[in-house]
Amino acid sequence: MKTSLTGILMVWLLALSCPGVAQEEGEETRWFSVDALNTGLGQPPDEIERRTPRDAVRSFLTLTQDEDYAAAAHLLNLLDLPPEEQAERGAVLARQLAAVLQRGEWINVSSLSSRQDAMVVESSGKSSRVGQSRRNLELASLDLDGQSYEVRIARYRAGEQEPVWLIAPETITAIPRLYEKYGPSWLEDQIPERFQVSFGKLKLWEWFAIPIFLCLIGAVGWFAHALMGLLASRLPAGLSSVFAQMIRLPLAFIVMSLLTQWLLDYVVSFSGLVTAIFRGLLVIIMAWGVGLIALRLVDTLLIRMTRRLVGEIDDTKSRDERQLLTTLHALRRAVILITVTGVAIYVIAQVSLFETLGVTLLASASVVTVLVGIAGQAVLGNILASFQISLTKPIRIGDLLIFEDQWCYVEGIYYTFIRLRTWDERRLVVPVRYFISKPFQNLSSKNAKLCQTIVLTLHISADVATLREKFKEFAMAEEKVTDHHSLACYVTGQHEATQEISFYLTSPEPMGAWAAEAQVREKLLAFIRDHHPE
Repeated sequence: MKTSLTGILMVWLLALSCPGVAQEEGEETRWFSVDALNTGLGQPPDEIERRTPRDAVRSFLTLTQDEDYAAAAHLLNLLDLPPEEQAERGAVLARQLAAVLQRGEWINVSSLSSRQDAMVVESSGKSSRVGQSRRNLELASLDLDGQSYEVRIARYRAGEQEPVWLIAPETITAIPRLYEKYGPSWLEDQIPERFQVSFGKLKLWEWFAIPIFLCLIGAVGWFAHALMGLLASRLPAGLSSVFAQMIRLPLAFIVMSLLTQWLLDYVVSFSGLVTAIFRGLLVIIMAWGVGLIALRLVDTLLIRMTRRLVGEIDDTKSRDERQLLTTLHALRRAVILITVTGVAIYVIAQVSLFETLGVTLLASASVVTVLVGIAGQAVLGNILASFQISLTKPIRIGDLLIFEDQWCYVEGIYYTFIRLRTWDERRLVVPVRYFISKPFQNLSSKNAKLCQTIVLTLHISADVATLREKFKEFAMAEEKVTDHHSLACYVTGQHEATQEISFYLTSPEPMGAWAAEAQVREKLLAFIRDHHPE
């Protein structure tokens, strides 16, 4: 009894350790069993390879490129056709399917499985289907009248014959309808046969037609750009003309994209590789153009609100108005972020970047973390710092700062940098992270009022009372000096033969305070020089 249990246990362990033993129980899930395959076609030629998905698709594309459609029909599962019609209809369907694949969607043959069982083999081990056999694969997905039609290849076994990979019957049924949309265009039907031969990846006529096609599209885009410029110049001066000028370029690209789409749908059809590139670019350009026009509209509205509510950017405006302008710029950055995110999601969904680049690579949290940490650390840091400034508002647009010993106004707060306007009309561009890591003086944090100090070093015998009276007289005469009750003069230092006398005055805004300080200092020195030179 003990020996029997040991033997059973050893057999069970052997079955688990040997994939071949386990597979014997589920062989029916590795292919579709049929009674017969394409009995009306006869024996397939020797050059046809159908053992793996890659071999089958490569054979089909090679045979149709050589216009051997009768042989290519052996790579179709004509199960739904009567045997007496399979030879004639099979060749026609092979020719139509080749045209559909050539113009509808480019198939990368090297990406198909080279295994007979099409088992999912993935070194990273992230896929849940690793180690599983497949008997049905999708080659392409084509849109027709709002519906999606898939071109699929499946594995079939007739009786005890070797399993083979063939185009699935559900795809064969849809070929005539797909051919009506993706078949040769009217223009291609007019091209002589001698130009229909293949030359490299493209047909001979495409090498001439594509440059002409691009030149035509470019000419239409240039015309749209020029027409929009003419329209902008005819509009009355104001925000409407500014907006028209701002959208000239994106509007020209949108017109080019729409024209390209119309030509590809109704006039000319290129090979699948060229069409796939064109359609991917069309999606990107359209999304970019619409997103940019939306941003330009936001910019125009921002300019209008700035001019209407705030006006010139400086600290003479009230704190609430400067805070409103800062909030508007923060809103603009939020709109930009939302627009860019939406456009990126739309482009990825349309051109299927996740399928092209690999779901595992983009979905892997470790890879994304490394990419963001290395390549995007500085950019993301500046963006987060920008939003931090927008939320906490240590500075506002229009505030007067002393940053690294320079007097400057905050002129703009952007995603990655802050633009400062210095007192001599220069522009200082500072990365946001660098700015918030340095101490600065915000002279407009609460209000723009500023107290300035004039320090004079005079002889110890100087009459302080006389200077105090003259200082008040000079200060009250200055338009920029306010709070006359706070005018003060004190002796703040003394040396062997000299004394330091400090004069204090107040102005409603820093630049006025600086100018009043300079004016009063000049008058005090002139009074001392003219009346008390000793």
